Formats: sequence, structure tokens, C-alpha cells
Amino acid sequence: MILQGRIAIVTGAGSGIGRGGAEILAREGAHVIVSDLSAERSEETVKLIRQAGGSAEARQTDVRDNDALEKLIADTHAEHNRIDILHSHAGIQVEGSLEEVTVEGLDDSYALNVRPHFVAARTVVPHMREQGGGSIINTASNSGVFVDEGMLAYITTKAAIIMMTKQIALDYAKSNIRCNALCPGWVDTPFNDPYIRQMGGREAIENYVSKTIPMGRWASIGEIAESILFLASDRSSFMTGHALVMDGGECIA
Repeated sequence: MILQGRIAIVTGAGSGIGRGGAEILAREGAHVIVSDLSAERSEETVKLIRQAGGSAEARQTDVRDNDALEKLIADTHAEHNRIDILHSHAGIQVEGSLEEVTVEGLDDSYALNVRPHFVAARTVVPHMREQGGGSIINTASNSGVFVDEGMLAYITTKAAIIMMTKQIALDYAKSNIRCNALCPGWVDTPFNDPYIRQMGGREAIENYVSKTIPMGRWASIGEIAESILFLASDRSSFMTGHALVMDGGECIA
């Protein structure tokens, strides 16, 4: 197992990609701190990990609460004396064009899609520097590398994450702290519900996926999880500041 003995924190790990990432990190030997806004979903993820023979513990956390997020990281380090992997995954999708997105909607997007990545990285970096290195993964989106109609708040926050990731990578490369952005395309999870509503329903999104994505299909959670494992592990030991796009070719079509 390539992550044996390592300590990982995953936010937004109660479902979807976050859960898939937590499961694969645990499968490869990491002890995973499973964080989610929902205590019930966190426990469900831990149950799945343990049933598969992995090691994990649940921590209910609202990452929009700076103090709570800092406490999650401080408590993890106090208990385990190291943090090797931080995957900041929690996020929100707010649909709408410039005239459709409210100021509150934009603020909500930044409060969940950008600020927690900053707070978490800022809190974990001193621990990683002291221990000699670590891997930070910030979930962005392929929407952060190209533009799409009617998704102003989402696209601008995801682009911000990518640039923040690059800056962190540059500033801390000499401390052996790698920071990369995970940029998934279409993955069939409830996270996409706002955009599906905007597009006009399930039939419309299925038509979009089949015709617009060169590979003609959704990604599976498992496929995205494999890229999380790559970024978390020494398999990507010379990669930092990279936006790893996994979108079936959508951004180049």
C-alpha cells in the first residue's frame, strides 16, 4: 500500500467525489479524517472504509466556520503528530449569469469554494513544513480553465482556486510541500443538480454530455478517485502547482 502510515484529512467526504477520495486513500493505507457538514454522512463514509479494511474517523465540520476548520486540523495534528495529505474538497455550485446570480449567491460561492481552501492550507502548512513535506489537493473544476454559459459564480471561484493553488505551490516548493488542483469535469453526482436545473432537466444534461464531451460520457467517481490518489502519493512527487483536468476532453473540444 503506497500510503501506509500517512495521515489524511478530506473535507466534503460524506458523499460523491469526496467519499470516493477518502475511500481510495484509506484503501492504500492512509488513516483518513473524514470531514463533512453532515455527521451522518461522515459516519457512513467511515463505515464503508472500515468494512473494506481501512482506517478512518469521522469529524463533523462546517468548513465555512474558520475556527471549526482550524480546530479540525489542530486536533488531527495533536492526536496523530503529523498531517501528510490535505484534500480540501467541499464546495457548492451556484448557477446563473451575471444578472441572475445574487450578491448573496456570489458570497456563498466564495465562502465555500475559496475561503476554506485558503484557511485549511494556511493552517496545515506549518505542520507539513515542520515534518518535512506534504501534499495539498484543492478541488477546483474544469470550469476553472474555460468558460461556460450561465455559471458566473462557479467559474470565477474555481478559477480563483487554481491560481491560489499555483501561488501556494510556488511559495512552499522548497519546503517539499506540493499543492495541486483537482479539476474534474462531469461526474454523475447530486452536486450537479443546480446546473441540471438550469439546463432544463435530466434529458438535457444527458444530451449535452453525449454530444459535447469528446469521450461521450460522464466520469465515474472511481476514475476521479484514482487521480486523487495520484496527487496524494509519491507517484506525483515532482508535480506541484498543476491543475489536473479530468473531463473526457471537454475543455479542448
